[in-house]
Amino acid sequence: MKYRSFGSLGFEVSALGFGCMRLPIVGDDANAIDRPLAQRLLRTAIDRGVNYIDTAYPYHGGNSETVVGEALRDGYRAKVHLATKLPIWMVTCPEDVDRLLDEQLRRLGDEHIDLYLVHNLARSTWPLVARHQVLERLERAQQAGKIGHLGFSYHDSFDLFKEIVDSYAGWRLAQIQYNYANETVQAGTRGLEYGAAKGLAMVIMEPLLGGCLANPPPAVAAVFQQAAPARSPVEWALQWLWNKPQVGVVLSGMGTVEQVEQNLASAERSGVGHLTAAELAVVEAAYRLYAGSVPIPCTKCRYCMPCPHRVDVPVAFDLYNGVKAFGGMQGFLNRLIYQGHLATNHAGLCVACGACMKKCPQKIDIITWLQHVHEEMMQKPAAGG
Repeated sequence: MKYRSFGSLGFEVSALGFGCMRLPIVGDDANAIDRPLAQRLLRTAIDRGVNYIDTAYPYHGGNSETVVGEALRDGYRAKVHLATKLPIWMVTCPEDVDRLLDEQLRRLGDEHIDLYLVHNLARSTWPLVARHQVLERLERAQQAGKIGHLGFSYHDSFDLFKEIVDSYAGWRLAQIQYNYANETVQAGTRGLEYGAAKGLAMVIMEPLLGGCLANPPPAVAAVFQQAAPARSPVEWALQWLWNKPQVGVVLSGMGTVEQVEQNLASAERSGVGHLTAAELAVVEAAYRLYAGSVPIPCTKCRYCMPCPHRVDVPVAFDLYNGVKAFGGMQGFLNRLIYQGHLATNHAGLCVACGACMKKCPQKIDIITWLQHVHEEMMQKPAAGG
């Protein structure tokens, strides 16, 4: 495993980190983690050198922290830097900070969390930090030995990112959504560089944009297939990130043994400055094609769920994006799935209540898109696309 410097924290982290937002599940229940398989994946990654594990309070309905804690027994806890996150939107008073942290420690079966992040800071949640004395409470938790370094995860504009970084001298790490399709989205490249320049350890989430970059549209896939050296779309995306000196650890949500093995092998081939100018041009060409193919920037994080009116927003958007990006037989099949399998959860059930809009990290105009998606997806499927 390749290791990288981690901001001003004084230790190195594995280039690849294990993100536990999308652990393998049993059946169709997104909260029912396949515990034996999840433990196998986590321990395999750790045995091969992965030393950064990331989870959060709401992942898998709260089950992720419990499963991670179980996987880190038998001596595995001592091998990793463990990160989890305070659900800032659930903090309604200063006492909630202590209550939620203690609940997380119980779930993890631990007395100490190495890296504790304020989860999903954005324009709507940032004021809660001052209002409820969050940082003061977390500093007390540090003094009590419950947590180590403080940081935040982020989904908003660069200007607010800069404001948050500059507002508090105690930040030690920042977690941002970043990939070759998101250089100007949210904190973006400017945020990556600004945070690193301030000494923050920079953690990368959504390196594959919720899996969208792993199975790109045909035109994008063709760019990668024709390029040299031979790399899968996943490896192109990951190597593009590891090429940057400001990147500390890249989180990947791995759900199969094959994914773990492939990502471990890719991390072993990584390094700052490894990509040539020609290789960087390949990724730039792929990005231009991708940006014109996929209209809705949904990462399928499911923060918008559950919908009070039963709309499965991420699935509706994914099916629609597939029609636009792939066309042909895939578009035909996606319309059939939408009109059949999604018949009781389709976008037409939306009543514009706005509950999802408040939760979306990507700031998607969900209501408008749902109306458009339903109108188009209810058209009669044509085998030609």
